[in-house]
Amino acid sequence: MGAPFKKFEAHASGGPRIREIPMRMVLPNLVTVLAICAGLSGIRFAFENRFEIAVVMVLLAAFLDGIDGRLARMLKATSKFGAQMDSLADIVNFGVAPALVLYAFLLDRAGSPGWIAALLFTIACGMRLARFNVLAEDHDQPAWQSEYFVGVPAPAGAVLVMLPLYLYFLRLGLEPTRPAAFIATGFTILVAFLLVSRLPVYSGKSVKVPGDRVLPVILGVVLYILLLMAYPWYTLTASVGGYLLFLPFSVRAYSKRARLEGEKVPPSDIG
Repeated sequence: MGAPFKKFEAHASGGPRIREIPMRMVLPNLVTVLAICAGLSGIRFAFENRFEIAVVMVLLAAFLDGIDGRLARMLKATSKFGAQMDSLADIVNFGVAPALVLYAFLLDRAGSPGWIAALLFTIACGMRLARFNVLAEDHDQPAWQSEYFVGVPAPAGAVLVMLPLYLYFLRLGLEPTRPAAFIATGFTILVAFLLVSRLPVYSGKSVKVPGDRVLPVILGVVLYILLLMAYPWYTLTASVGGYLLFLPFSVRAYSKRARLEGEKVPPSDIG
């Protein structure tokens, strides 16, 4: 990424001062900061036992975190500073916030195992993001492999790990009891390992929609958004279930593609 802050001037009372920053360079970083604020606000609402709005704030943080990079590329405002800010926002919004919201809601009833699960998820998220940054700079891998994430991506992990909250909000008689806390602890640890695994997860980056199917696809996306607004917890629960069912098919597609390309699946490398 190119650095937009090209001009500096000496300052008698401190270090160099950045000059002449176009507004288009500020907007993506502003969105990133708002995402961090939303994620941290979700933690606050969780500690106030306002769990529904806490989950909404974490999901809002994930959404804002997902569009800041695209906004920067659209405005041609990418920068090293923005990349560092985005990495900071990722660990807060996809790791710290979901783990603490879930801990305040349920995992604390499991005692130390619940806290260990929350820590493992946060650490796994940080490792997943670090590995993603490293692999993004690897230009030696075959082009087709870039169509797959290595492990479940951090945003998906954040949505997955809050499944116990969605189920509770559905009012199905599920209560935040101690047995439920131990089940959620095991599920949290499972999601943590999915984040740092070598599981090939199809990213969909190379998907191209045929011209005659653009309108149905747009209609489908609008339908999903409307369902998310009208029935958020049903839609999120179904989305989590669908995503978990999708993972084995992704692994199968990757293995088939690797055979077709005449290449072996690369060995484990978490560096």
